Amino acid sequence: MTIESAPAPQATAAAARRPSVAVLVVIFTVVDSALQVLLIERSAPPAEGHWAIPGGALQHGESLDQAAVRKLAEETGVTDVFLEQLYTFADLDPASNDGSVGVAWFALVDPARVRLAQRTAWRPAWWSLDDIPPLAFDNERVIDVARDRLINKLQYTNAAYSLLPEHFTMRELQEVYEAILGRPLDKRNFRRRLLATDFIAATSEQRAEGPHRPARLYRFTSRS
Repeated sequence: MTIESAPAPQATAAAARRPSVAVLVVIFTVVDSALQVLLIERSAPPAEGHWAIPGGALQHGESLDQAAVRKLAEETGVTDVFLEQLYTFADLDPASNDGSVGVAWFALVDPARVRLAQRTAWRPAWWSLDDIPPLAFDNERVIDVARDRLINKLQYTNAAYSLLPEHFTMRELQEVYEAILGRPLDKRNFRRRLLATDFIAATSEQRAEGPHRPARLYRFTSRS
């Protein structure tokens, strides 16, 4: 018969001090030519009355990927959009005695497809990145990292596909890029650069835009 010894006091104490793990999802969209982020107004402690990024604890048997997909669906009603793991942040919650770890993701959504969660508490709302209120849990830092990552992704991926409908004009695509980059772009140079990539392709369709001649519609060659 084997008799196992009790765990050492140090090991027991270390297990008791295991930090909590939360999954955060920074959800971006473009509305009225401005990059916006989804925030939740907290209705209970900690940080009651403050705004924060959507997030929560892992559910039993749930992976980090599954938690991020679930949280995105709960808040917006969509899942088949751009979603990528961003960074792991430590000590976003200074009130936690045992420490905290936040595994952050960021997502891009087309506002026309989104149906924000309807709640009497924990109210969701879109906020322009130029007008964000003071946030709980140092969430400003998380959003800054997410925007920097998004700007970099535009240089070599088709991540913007998730912010637009299936067919779009070159003007609409340029407005999305300008909203993310935070600066105007030269129309001719933008068109030339995008058409030189394999991200988009022209369709046979056109759309009338005001008094001007109909604009050519484009599509992303892949939406992934």
